[in-house]
Amino acid sequence: MNFRHAVLAAAAALALAACSQKTGDHAAAAANQAGAATASAANDTAANANAAAANTATAVGNAADNTKAAVGNAADNTKAAAKKAGRKADAAADAAAKTP
Repeated sequence: MNFRHAVLAAAAALALAACSQKTGDHAAAAANQAGAATASAANDTAANANAAAANTATAVGNAADNTKAAVGNAADNTKAAAKKAGRKADAAADAAAKTP
């Protein structure tokens, strides 16, 4: 091997070492970015789960309130209908009593 070949071999070794360092740096940067993305996704998922739980609790509370109101309205309507039916029955009885 002559001097020229030795210089070329040394230059190739230095270039390979430089590429290896850059590759290592890029791999480390990519790993850091992947870690940050994973942490961000975990935080987003937790925030979304908390928001969904809060929305569900609100919806359940609203459904309970609406059901209570509907039951109250149904009871009021039933009571009013019963009174009206009672008045009609009384009126019919009075009419029947007055009929010769």
